[in-house]
Amino acid sequence: MDEALLAYCEGLADGCAGHRNAGRAGHPATGADYRRGFLDGRLEVFRMLAGVRQMLEGA
Repeated sequence: MDEALLAYCEGLADGCAGHRNAGRAGHPATGADYRRGFLDGRLEVFRMLAGVRQMLEGA
């Protein structure tokens, strides 16, 4: 469980940074957790940019 959580957190950080680690993503035991975290990180970036876009359009 700890390895899965660590992989998710690393994926989340990499997703926010926009840099995917192919080695972590392909790991047989924790790759799915990393990929899920990466996707969640990318979604956070998308939501943040959408919020900024809304603020700028409303100004």
